[in-house]
Amino acid sequence: MARPRRQTYTLEMYLDKVEEKDICNNADVQRHFVWSNEQINELVVTVLMDEYIPPIILGEENNSQLHIADGGQRSAALHRFRYGNYKITASVADSMIPYKKKIKDKKGNITWEDAVFDIRNKTYEKLPEELQKKFNEYQIETIIHEDCDNHKISKYIKRYNNHTPMNTDQKAFTFIDNFAGYIREISGSSFFRDCSDYSEQDKTKGVVERAIIETVMCTNHFDKWKKQPKELCKYLNSHAAKEEFERLADNLGKLEKIVTDDIKSIFNKKDSFIFLTLFDRFTGFGRGDKEFAAFLRAFQGVYRHTRVNGSGLLFDEIDRKKCTKDKPVIAAKLDMLENLMQEFLREQESTGTQMYECAFLSEMVGIDADTLETDMGLYRETLDDLENAAIRAGSKLRDEQNRLSLLAMVAFSYKEDRDLDEWMKVYAKKNKTYFADQRKNYLHMRKDFDLFCGE
Repeated sequence: MARPRRQTYTLEMYLDKVEEKDICNNADVQRHFVWSNEQINELVVTVLMDEYIPPIILGEENNSQLHIADGGQRSAALHRFRYGNYKITASVADSMIPYKKKIKDKKGNITWEDAVFDIRNKTYEKLPEELQKKFNEYQIETIIHEDCDNHKISKYIKRYNNHTPMNTDQKAFTFIDNFAGYIREISGSSFFRDCSDYSEQDKTKGVVERAIIETVMCTNHFDKWKKQPKELCKYLNSHAAKEEFERLADNLGKLEKIVTDDIKSIFNKKDSFIFLTLFDRFTGFGRGDKEFAAFLRAFQGVYRHTRVNGSGLLFDEIDRKKCTKDKPVIAAKLDMLENLMQEFLREQESTGTQMYECAFLSEMVGIDADTLETDMGLYRETLDDLENAAIRAGSKLRDEQNRLSLLAMVAFSYKEDRDLDEWMKVYAKKNKTYFADQRKNYLHMRKDFDLFCGE
């Protein structure tokens, strides 16, 4: 194997190659950009002060395409400053940059004077011409490994990041290079942006990629489940098929159409792979996707807090004092969820959503099942009249997702023999939206109603 060669570029030439994709900074297993503003500031200062930056490590394919194996964060940071209109923040240390200022007199004679420029709140375009030139002419050293393919590049990324603060998920991701491109594409779907409960930090730390990997493993290879992310990635790299990722992408596309704000918190970094596996099983039942969303509402609003499994445990108690990634814990959660879902779907066939509504009203209002069965039609009719009389058309309070808590208020008014009309007119004027969690929204309205009545 040939020794890697050294190549020195001006920073302008290097970043131009990055801009033109001659040097690629998005190898499939490479982590997302995670540097803070402070780190970007310090790197730009290093360049403007002409101080040392360690070499960038590149892998070169036979077609001369270059990929960054180590130095991706530095490259992205410098690219953002040069081409991305990044503004140095006011908190930058060593903000006063000395340079030689070019002075030309009336006769065209040039002299150079010592000058200092404050780079706080400045973009590249706001730098003096002399500092722009200094930035562009900075000598950046690269070390290039020749005859690379994606497997070798993945190997070099692992090797050179042994000493860098890659977290567990990011490091594990380098072991699934065969499918990393599919995973990255799926992680950018609108499901993870709009229909789940992942923070922006989660999305840069490899948490979404881990959830995708766990879902494919749980859905297709659960008998070989691996608790450790690295082992899980290594197994899938050898045994998964692209069709498994394509099916997950298709499932996410379906969920994007039915998951609303009141249930999206279910899809979090702890349990999303379980519920995505559950949906994959649901797709085999031949039912409409909206029925799955209805089940999630029933689970989130009632079952999660009231139903127990064969061991007498609520869903959130199953992993108590145990690792959430243990195979028996996952199996117990999935068994409980699938049993509840099948029971819910059977009830849906005969009673529609009434079972869910009755369970919610029974828990929140304290009305027995017989009374609810007899009076549910009256509650619904009264709510229709109340909405028409007290809540303007188009108000978010009339959303279907908010109807359950309003129905509970009507049931409460009948139980306590108290009129809601005047209160609702005032409440609807003050409140333009509602809590997606209908339990929370009902308790909020109850408190407001009591205050309105002087209690």
